Amino acid sequence: MKIQIAGPGCAKCQATEKNVREACQTLGISPEIEHAYDVREYAKLGVRLTPALVIDGKVAASGKVPTTDEIKKLLQP
Repeated sequence: MKIQIAGPGCAKCQATEKNVREACQTLGISPEIEHAYDVREYAKLGVRLTPALVIDGKVAASGKVPTTDEIKKLLQP
């Protein structure tokens, strides 16, 4: 599994990454997590609003900081 956080690195982007890491730790999973800082890079991912959460190439959340519980729901099959 690959998770990308898309955004310029603002406080909301950092909070999103923190929540992603907490959710993954709670679920006991170790996906590849990266941060896309470049506007061109996350535009290619289909992101229009930041912060955004992209899971395996699909935009799962954007325009707000998803909570740890919301992220856990997105990561479970």
